Amino acid sequence: MNSDEEAILVHRCLRGDNEAVRQLVDRFQAEVYSLCMRLLNHRHDAEDVTQEVFLRIFRSLRGWDPQRPLKPWIMSIAVNRCRTWLSQRRRRPESVDYLQDTLAGPPTDDSGELVEEIRKAVAELRWEYRAAFVLFHEQGQPYEEIARVMERPVGTIKTWLHRARVEILERLRRRGMVSDDAEEQSTAHEPEGRREQA
Repeated sequence: MNSDEEAILVHRCLRGDNEAVRQLVDRFQAEVYSLCMRLLNHRHDAEDVTQEVFLRIFRSLRGWDPQRPLKPWIMSIAVNRCRTWLSQRRRRPESVDYLQDTLAGPPTDDSGELVEEIRKAVAELRWEYRAAFVLFHEQGQPYEEIARVMERPVGTIKTWLHRARVEILERLRRRGMVSDDAEEQSTAHEPEGRREQA
């Protein structure tokens, strides 16, 4: 969908066209839910926040700038709602169903254990690092789009990604899952500019 088609779709939504509303939700719901799931690490919370995101989108639709792509605007709302939800969740007691929902079953092999360790490491990252990491490595977003979503310069996004990788590698090293030279190999493949920013 190009920018003209997005503008038409938004205009139809603002006129109260239910079919346009359905199309907008259908177009972005899976990506918003996937992002919420990875940032919140809890299925029920991700479902609730996804609903909140779309309520916020439709309340704020008049404020969308048609000169800018729609997707980064939507994803920035999702990132902000997840951040708010997490800060509120920290103030609430953790329920048993939350623990049940986030605990994974025992890994069946070493690769399963590694995936689980990476998941835990990502969950422990500072908020900005985690959001950038998930958007880049799991959502496949380019630096420029992540920069728009998080409203930061591309250089900052690259720095956050580098630091996220270093922290994840450090956790894996402490757990004996990667060799001590893994970070050196990782940064050896980073472009010079990115190493300097870290």
